[in-house]
Amino acid sequence: MTKVIILNSSPRANGNTEILCRECADAIEKSGLEAEIISFRGKNIRSCIACNSCKKNPGKCAIDDDGLNEIIEKIKEAKGLIVASPVYFGTARGDLMSAIQRISMVSYGGDRFLSKMAGGPIAVGRRGGHTSTIQELLMFYFINDMIVAGSDYWNIAFGKAREEVTEDEEGIKTIRKFGENVAMIINSLSH
Repeated sequence: MTKVIILNSSPRANGNTEILCRECADAIEKSGLEAEIISFRGKNIRSCIACNSCKKNPGKCAIDDDGLNEIIEKIKEAKGLIVASPVYFGTARGDLMSAIQRISMVSYGGDRFLSKMAGGPIAVGRRGGHTSTIQELLMFYFINDMIVAGSDYWNIAFGKAREEVTEDEEGIKTIRKFGENVAMIINSLSH
């Protein structure tokens, strides 16, 4: 079955980011695709060390002790990739940025597996920094020749306390529509 990978970079179990990831995954699955949420919780994703090993050994990062190579293998098998982050001081979490930079380098060093993959970013935060986070994450999609899905609004929602995001009805609706649109793009390209 065609799969979409959703990277949840929040360290909190059952937090606002995870809730949005589940809403998005449910919308994707209702459209006939499989969605897998991969949590960064408990992982120590390291930054790229600019060793260029991914060009000498295509498809794999030289850093092999933080679980990212296993995530990359799952991404290679998927048709869609969504990244979700809580907003930290107006930006995405550092481990997500480290991950997507390394994923990009591995893709560039090999067969460009990210090219033509559908997806987009999701951001959740207390009151501000959402759009700068979305813009920061969009650079990953654009530089990798990926197809970005939209929604009725930016893919953002508001919430600080655990489960507070469930009170943001517009945000939940936006994320569901985004998931539907990612699935629609993938289904359309598959025909």
